[in-house]
Amino acid sequence: MSQTNYLSLFFKGMAMGAADVVPGVSGGTIAFISGIYEELLQSISSINFGLFNILKAKGIKGVWQAINGRFLLTLGSGILVSLLSLAKIITWLLTNKPILVWSFFFGLIIASTLLISKQIVKFSASRWLMLLVGIVIAYYIANMPQINTEMSTFYLFLSGAIAICAMILPGISGAFILVLMGSYGFILNAVHSLDFKTITTVGLGAITGLLLFSKGLSWTFNKYKDLTLALLSGFLIGSLTKVWPWKKTIEEVIINNKTFAVAQKNIFPNDFSGDAKVFLAITAAIFGFLIIYILESWTRKKT
Repeated sequence: MSQTNYLSLFFKGMAMGAADVVPGVSGGTIAFISGIYEELLQSISSINFGLFNILKAKGIKGVWQAINGRFLLTLGSGILVSLLSLAKIITWLLTNKPILVWSFFFGLIIASTLLISKQIVKFSASRWLMLLVGIVIAYYIANMPQINTEMSTFYLFLSGAIAICAMILPGISGAFILVLMGSYGFILNAVHSLDFKTITTVGLGAITGLLLFSKGLSWTFNKYKDLTLALLSGFLIGSLTKVWPWKKTIEEVIINNKTFAVAQKNIFPNDFSGDAKVFLAITAAIFGFLIIYILESWTRKKT
C-alpha cells in the first residue's frame, strides 16, 4: 500500500472516529461506504489464539502480516486522533447547532442506505424479511429508555464491550448505546479530561467485544452476504428515527454538570418551539447525502 493510500486510510479512520462520537451515527457506516468494511472485519477476526503458532514459526513479523497490522494501526490511529481531537468540537456542535448536525447525518444515512442496499444482488422474500427485522431492531434500540446505574469498573468495561459491537455495525450507533446505558456522558467527560483509568477500562472492554463479535460478523458476510446487507440496510433505515433533526425533549439528566436528553420525541418542523431552520437543515442533509456519494465514487475509482 502506498503512502497516499495510508494517508487516505488514516482520514477514513478519523471519519469513523468522528461518527462514533455522535449518538445516532455509526463508524461502521463510514467504514462500509468507504470500501474498507470487509477488510476491517477480516483483519480483526484474524486476531486469535492461532497467532501463537505463527509467532513461533515466523516471529513478530509473521504475526504482523497475519493480522494486517499496517492496516489496523493506520486506521486505529485515525480513529484515536479523531476521538481525542474532535470530541469537544462535535459535542459543542450537538449542543449549539443540533438541527444542522442531525440534518447532515440524516442525509448521510439515507445515502449510505441506498449504497448498501444497491450491493444486494437480488431482493427475495428472505432478504425483505431481514430488511424488516433490521428496521424493527434499530427502531426499538433508538427508542429504548435510558438505564441509570453506578459507573463501576465492570460496568464501564461492559459498556465498552457492548458499544464497540454496535460501532462496527452500520446503522447501530455505539455512542447511542452508551447513552442508553447511562455511561455516555461519563466516558465523554473522561476523554475530555484524559482520565486514563476510565479510558483504559472502556478500551479493554472494547477490544474484548471487538475480537469476539467481529468473528461472527465476518462469518455471516462470507456465508450470507446478501442477507447481512439486507439486515444492515434495515439497521440504517431504523436508525433514521434517532437522527431526525426536530425533537422535543421529554426528560433530561445531569451528568458531571452537563445536561443530556434521555427521552425525546420527533416532531414536525412547524411544531418546533424555536427556529426550525428548515432551509439550512435541508441544505445540510443534501450536503451529507452528496458527501457519501462523492466518497463512494472516489473509492470505486481507486479500486
